[in-house]
Amino acid sequence: MIEKSIIVGPFQCNCRLLVCSRTGHAVLVDPGDEKDRILQALQSVKTQSGVCIQVKYLIHTHGHLDHVGATRSLFESFDQEAPQIALHRDDEPLYLNLKTQGSLFGLHFETPLPVQHYLQDEEQIQVGDLKFTVLHTPGHSPGSVCLRLHEDSQAGISETVLTGDTLFQGSVGRTDLWGADTDQMFKSIRERLLVLDDETRVCPGHGVSTSIGIEKFQNPFLRSIR
Repeated sequence: MIEKSIIVGPFQCNCRLLVCSRTGHAVLVDPGDEKDRILQALQSVKTQSGVCIQVKYLIHTHGHLDHVGATRSLFESFDQEAPQIALHRDDEPLYLNLKTQGSLFGLHFETPLPVQHYLQDEEQIQVGDLKFTVLHTPGHSPGSVCLRLHEDSQAGISETVLTGDTLFQGSVGRTDLWGADTDQMFKSIRERLLVLDDETRVCPGHGVSTSIGIEKFQNPFLRSIR
């Protein structure tokens, strides 16, 4: 597997490119801003690896502006075989109100394109040798999801979960935004994330990577649910 993280926008969102080395099929997760930087990173990976990359999905862990802001411009940059725009249905209202979200921060966005693939809890998505399971983890937003990338040693893939803004190194997602629910978020973390193997790598939507075990035993926000 080829992996590239691109930190984008004023909110420093981790946009992640995950590529199957064998097929070149790929996903871009949370393309929140700076379309040109994302495309440059994509081209750099192509040049360095020699792999012909085809992005199959633009996957969003949730619908906040810093995770969806570059989706339209990216989608329109693909001349052929454009990727599918994927989001959980419960966050579609957030996504479709991108322009309003932006106006609250003095930012301008174009009207978003329609969602083409509605992510569902426990749905499995196969992209080349990359096997994902969608975990619906509401709380930070109604349609927040985490993406579990299953281990495949032959393909060089370690067990990983992309947690969006639900779980961070030493912190958790905020719940003072529209549709957020603190109790629901901690329930999601307890029942969907902390049950994963302690060695599972955690790749959050902002900040550095960590592991389930580290967060289970060291994250101060999780003391009450351990």
